[in-house]
Amino acid sequence: MKFLIRSFFRTLRVVLGPVILLKERLSRPAGLVRAQAAQDIVNKQCESLVFYHYKTCPFCMKVRREMRRLSLPIQHLDAQPEGRNREALKQGGGLAKVPCLKVTDAGGSSHWLYDSDKIMVYLRDRFSDKSVAV
Repeated sequence: MKFLIRSFFRTLRVVLGPVILLKERLSRPAGLVRAQAAQDIVNKQCESLVFYHYKTCPFCMKVRREMRRLSLPIQHLDAQPEGRNREALKQGGGLAKVPCLKVTDAGGSSHWLYDSDKIMVYLRDRFSDKSVAV
């Protein structure tokens, strides 16, 4: 029974995946326009962030839209296939669950944020136009 359920969802993902990605591409929000100095500060701060996601996960898409809206150049790593990215997510955060934002502080310690709403609140608080000072 478990095999049938997995096969069903795998097939569903294969069929709907391209449609979901097309919808995401066609409905991209305009990015926040900052002064170059402010954007440089944001770019530097984003170097300490890594976003683990699945390409067709609707919650991951929601976070990617927010990143684009805030003009955040955060590194994206696909954790869906078995491999290095998925293993890093499991070892660092403890779960192979997405979306996940890895936040590394100046001291080198990492904090792992799961849940799309929590990630979006964190990004808005840290990178909204009012919170980025030149």
